[in-house]
Amino acid sequence: MRLKIVAILKNPVILINMTKREKLIDRLLIKPTDFTWSELTKALGCFGYKQISAGKTGGSRVRFIHPEFPPIILHKPHPKPVLKHYQLEQIIEQLKQEKLV
Repeated sequence: MRLKIVAILKNPVILINMTKREKLIDRLLIKPTDFTWSELTKALGCFGYKQISAGKTGGSRVRFIHPEFPPIILHKPHPKPVLKHYQLEQIIEQLKQEKLV
């Protein structure tokens, strides 16, 4: 891990170079009001989940499967790709139960 001193003050400010993955997961955990479906698929992919459609008659239901943990099942938001607050809470809760975050 590389640290960079930004300024020399009484209390030096240190920036930690975060990866895109870390930034995305941090963004998920703060439950922003504009978290998109594509961000969610990338974030869950970081934890080893893969997106699977629910089939021909599944409508907007999507399943994210993991080889070791229970699936995450939710409806893909439409017409806007922004997730609802309760969806983020449910996803974060499940990730916490599996000790992934």
